[in-house]
Amino acid sequence: MVRDLPVADLVDRALAREPRAVARLISLVEDDSPRLREVARALAPHTGRARVIGLTGPPGVGKSTTTSALVSAYRAKGQRVGVLAVDPSSPFSGGALLGDRVRMGAHAADQDVFIRSMATRGHLGGLAVATPQAVRVLDAAGFDVVLIETVGVGQSEVDIVALADCAVVLLAPGAGDGVQAAKAGILEIADVFAVNKADRDGAETTARELKHAISLGRREIRGPSWRTPVVMTVAARAEGIDGLVAAIESHHEWAAARGEFAARRLARARAEVESVAVRELRARLGELRGDLLDRFAAEVRSGSLDPYRAADEVIAAVTGEGWLDHRRGY
Repeated sequence: MVRDLPVADLVDRALAREPRAVARLISLVEDDSPRLREVARALAPHTGRARVIGLTGPPGVGKSTTTSALVSAYRAKGQRVGVLAVDPSSPFSGGALLGDRVRMGAHAADQDVFIRSMATRGHLGGLAVATPQAVRVLDAAGFDVVLIETVGVGQSEVDIVALADCAVVLLAPGAGDGVQAAKAGILEIADVFAVNKADRDGAETTARELKHAISLGRREIRGPSWRTPVVMTVAARAEGIDGLVAAIESHHEWAAARGEFAARRLARARAEVESVAVRELRARLGELRGDLLDRFAAEVRSGSLDPYRAADEVIAAVTGEGWLDHRRGY
């Protein structure tokens, strides 16, 4: 069975584009398996080719429908597409509720499309903790495009900008989304805006508000040569999807020409390293719970030790730096 295969065999099968092996590797990532380090080491030489496109926006805006339409558009270009649909966690099992995966069922029989739902498991920001490593699995498995659909939590959903090569923010008319986007700071993370459900009343108004907000926003970070486009779509009928793909492609060309594409990928790698390091430190800190941490806490409570010095002691214990122990006579 695939479940029992050694990591090297799993990776070989994933590189050979075997869906079950890809699924198993992502499961190891999600479960924070003890074999995860071996997985990461084996995948590293095969990554860095896939384009990562993030789709975010308020709940009910049509992210899943738009994602499905984009899958069809990229498949029509002959590209293999991986989808990571981040769903809310079940309050009972902790797993994903699978709503997004069900809505993309039209692609289930396509061997060149891989769709995986991932549970947030309480993580804020619209993504799951395991999403970056899952992207690496799909990248190594030869997918040309990886679409990440965020959970749809609303204004705080900005983590996608650190992971995607292009961040597409979807809005819909009739719910004050344009105003909310400007307030929430989503304006700054969008590389492309899509006003979905553009057949509804108020779509033109929403697009106009967005264009006005863009004209007032701080664009000096991206430079004068890129102005975030606003595309009108009706994803349920695949209307405007070609225009959305064209806008994404234009951003890719611009980012590659200005060096931002490489800069984003460097920032992504930096964030991954930091995330792994922080998780490792937290795990080691958890091992200190008990006598040692209680002793520091007791000294802080009594006033014989300040909390900053206590934190230094904890860091020294976690990192194995013995010089503080020596200074305090432990």
